[in-house]
Parts: sequence; C-alpha cells; structure tokens
Amino acid sequence: MQRVHKAAASVVFGQDQVIEQTLVTILAGGHGLLIGVPGLAKTLLVETLGRVLGLDAKRIQFTPDLMPSDIIGSEVLEDAGGTGRRSFRFIKGPIFAQLLMADEINRASPKTQSALLQAMQEHHVTVAGQRHDTPAPFHVLATQNPLEQEGTYPLPEAQLDRFLLQIDVGYPGEAAERHMLFATTGTEDRRLDAVLTAQELAAIQRLVRQIPVADKVVDAILKLVRSARPGEGAGADVDRLVAWGPGPRASQALMLAVRAKALLDGRLAPSVDDVIALAEPVLKHRMALTFAARAEGTGVGRVIANLATSLA
Repeated sequence: MQRVHKAAASVVFGQDQVIEQTLVTILAGGHGLLIGVPGLAKTLLVETLGRVLGLDAKRIQFTPDLMPSDIIGSEVLEDAGGTGRRSFRFIKGPIFAQLLMADEINRASPKTQSALLQAMQEHHVTVAGQRHDTPAPFHVLATQNPLEQEGTYPLPEAQLDRFLLQIDVGYPGEAAERHMLFATTGTEDRRLDAVLTAQELAAIQRLVRQIPVADKVVDAILKLVRSARPGEGAGADVDRLVAWGPGPRASQALMLAVRAKALLDGRLAPSVDDVIALAEPVLKHRMALTFAARAEGTGVGRVIANLATSLA
C-alpha cells in the first residue's frame, strides 16, 4: 500500500492527504465523494488509482440529460441465431466496473443519481426483475464542484450517507505546483504499472475488518458521533448549531476508516488520534447546520473540530 501511495503521489502532486483518504476509503470497502474546484487532478487521481490497484476502471460524465439506463444498462430485443425466435438480452452499463468514477455527480437529475443507490449499498442492480451483481471489489469515487451551483441537483441526504468519506481537494503548495509545471509540460509521458491485483486488494480489505479496535477507541467513536446529534443531551451549543446529526452509519464508517488508516500507517491497531483525524471527512456530509449557525458564519468543519478536541 505504501508503493501504491508513492506511485499515485508521483503523478498527482501536492495531494498526499487526499490520496491517503481515498486509499482509506477503498481499503475500508467504501465509496468516496471528492469535492474541489476544477483542475485539481480529481479525475487523474481516480484514473491513477485504478491503474496501480489493478482495477477495471470506468468513467461516467454526469450531465442533466443522462438517464438511469445510461448507467445501469438496458435490455435489447434480438433475434436468437436467425431462427426467428426473439428474446431480450441485457447489455451492461458502465456501472459494472470495479472502480467507477462519477464525474460531477450533482449535474445529473435526482432520477439518475438514485440509479447509483442500490449498487452502492447492495452491490447489485435489478433490471426487469433480474438481479445483476456488480464486480468485486466495487467502489464509486464521485466528484463535485463546490462553486458552480447553477444547473445542478444537490445530492439527497440518503445518497450522501452512502459515501464513506467526503474528501475535500484543496490547492497544492507552491513547491508541488512548481514540480507539476515541469512534470506535465515536458515531453515525458509517465506510465504507471499495476502494484496490486483486484484479488490482492480484496484480501487486504478482508484484513482491515480483522484489525482489533481497543475499547477506548470504540468509546471515542461513539462519543464523537453521539455528541453531534442535537436533542440527545450533547449540549446547548450542538442543539443550537446542528439541525440534524449523523446516524449509526457514521459510527460504522469511522470504525472501518480508522482500521484502514492504521493499516496504511503500518500500525497493528487504530488509536484515538485516528478518530480525530478522520472525524471531519466522515461526519461532514452527514450533518446539517441550523440557520443560526450559518448566520454566525459557523461552518460544519468548525463544529466537528470542537467536538473532536474533547476526545484528546
């Protein structure tokens, strides 16, 4: 996994934390939502990880006229071997990939967005009453532009909750951007080889679920998630600032994510520091602030940071 991280960092410059959080998402067997302005190598990151992890990767460019059948696939009527007997045959859509990139997912209509729901949660789709399983492993990495909201459809809370982590992609540092200028405007075309196979990745994902978690880390996860829910005795500040908080799926996501982070760091078990480090990407898209909080200029990140400091 360190070789995977190093290979991705050799192509995507200045985004070490983003690469780490994306790998945590994949190792935990989940899906990730990458949020950042255009030009920050979100698409390149997904393509690179697909190559070095040995996964079959596909990309869907979400647009307002995209239909669910464009993602899932559709049935066609065909003549069986020229015998005159006709039958329906299911032609699989791009969702049948091990690593699916949903580019600018909030540009598609809610009808099309919901086509991903069943596959993301249950790893299969149903067409004409027939079940079709997605490949294993199966991961969705969706991107979203936080600035331009005209002609977009915000993701519903039910679908946001399907994403294990919300990964904020920021601008690279000056040194990384300088390196990028020379590396991407020259004649050298860097080609990456696969570091893992899909079977090896699946074995690592099974190992993540076997990593032991100490009681104090479990207590920290429960304390953090439950303290973010208004009306649950968390405190007057939470009741005033938070409209609705994270559900039990947030606790499950943290439990898996801290195990994956420990594995990436070469440790045998997660710590409370891992809970603090992953608090914001796990909880940020599972909470909503009140009007009073927005009027005061308080962001979700600040609320989560205040809750996480109580764990230290």
